Amino acid sequence: MTGSETPSSFRLAYVPGVTPTKWVRIWAERLPGVPLTLVPVPAAEAFGVLRSAGADAGFVRLPADGEDLSAIPLYAETTVVVVPKDHVVAAVDEVSAADLAGETVLHPLDDTLDTLGWESPPGVPAKERPATTADAVELVAAGIGLLVVPQSLARLHHRKDLTYRPLTDAPESRVALSWPRDATTDLVEEFIGIVRGRTVNSTRGRPPTPPQPKAKRAARAGSGSASGGARSGKGGQGGKGGQGSRSGKSGQGGKSGRPRRRS
Repeated sequence: MTGSETPSSFRLAYVPGVTPTKWVRIWAERLPGVPLTLVPVPAAEAFGVLRSAGADAGFVRLPADGEDLSAIPLYAETTVVVVPKDHVVAAVDEVSAADLAGETVLHPLDDTLDTLGWESPPGVPAKERPATTADAVELVAAGIGLLVVPQSLARLHHRKDLTYRPLTDAPESRVALSWPRDATTDLVEEFIGIVRGRTVNSTRGRPPTPPQPKAKRAARAGSGSASGGARSGKGGQGGKGGQGSRSGKSGQGGKSGRPRRRS
């Protein structure tokens, strides 16, 4: 159901690793009177926030966990393994899941591995699960284990003593824009248009500029004809004046010749 009233603000949720800056900037340019509020949420809680009306829409990691939510896939991220810079993995450009056999791999409670559809994650799971990805990164730096995450999270938690390498045979993490299917308001439609790259005058975006009434166009056309007639009249006068001037000069030229003698 599409809302007919315009709310005073728009709430946009986003999971760690997603940078909504570009879309927020376009929103501010197109709808300066409607503030956009960013709502950061853990990946595991994003769908719950949308269902509980904690946000109007949100950038989430697929798959969506129910048919009551709509989703538009946007892009996919490479999965990487985060390791200390002196680890053997750091010596190569990329690794496979088999290369991590026997390695302790941390699985934080806010991990995104569950969303990758990976039946058997690489390595050996740690005995305890860190509370957050940030905590897991600290443990990697302490040499306690490795961490498998989407590349954007590896960049988000960058440290000088850590590095990361792509996992060649790992599934990718897919990012999407999602919102409750029964709460597709006008502002949600506006944001969908921005994310999809629609222009301001798109028929599915903001309302296009209405056509001018025929009466006004006719009046303008009549005004243009009158102006054209006036210009034509001036041109005619100028033409006559020019001809007269040339005739006068010609006559004066005749008079200025040598006079005939009278016989």
